[in-house]
Amino acid sequence: MNKLTKIMLAGMSCAVLPLAAMALEPFRNTITGDPLDLSIAPKDDPEPEAVKKFLETGVNPYNEMKECLPRGEFLFLSSCSGCHGHLAEGKVGPGLNDSYWTYPKNKTDKGLFETIYGGAQGMMGPHSDKSINEILQIMAWIRHLYTGEPKTARWLTAEQREAFKPYVEPKDGGEHGTAELANAAPVDQCGPMRH
Repeated sequence: MNKLTKIMLAGMSCAVLPLAAMALEPFRNTITGDPLDLSIAPKDDPEPEAVKKFLETGVNPYNEMKECLPRGEFLFLSSCSGCHGHLAEGKVGPGLNDSYWTYPKNKTDKGLFETIYGGAQGMMGPHSDKSINEILQIMAWIRHLYTGEPKTARWLTAEQREAFKPYVEPKDGGEHGTAELANAAPVDQCGPMRH
């Protein structure tokens, strides 16, 4: 091998190493650190693109996707609000709509998913009874309810942060959080509705 070839190979290996380092770490239980078994979650057929993207990147594609928020709201109200409050303000469980996180990793989509799917301390058991798509939609609704400063919302892109307005409860008394509105969300963008 000549000197130029060796230099080129060394340069290429340096360029490939950062890509390998960027591979998504395995999903882990928030408390134990053990790997999570995602194969036990109910499956959506076909698997929504959002799930594929999330499993590759750890970023929730549903964040601020207005078309899918009614589905996340319905799922949150039927699965989470009993402990976390209708607006994620906290009840028996902690508030989820401000900038304080019991588990700091929940500032990231991957971390919040790990906590919801694998459970946490206290009464929060695992929610592996939900499909990954359903959990992503619940997460998007939780993120939508955020009342803090947009600059602290690490889960939003820079562009989303610029446009983000902290949640204010609608005063119109209009219909929201219903199965009908959740079912009306476009299947091609939000995946199938399991309930």
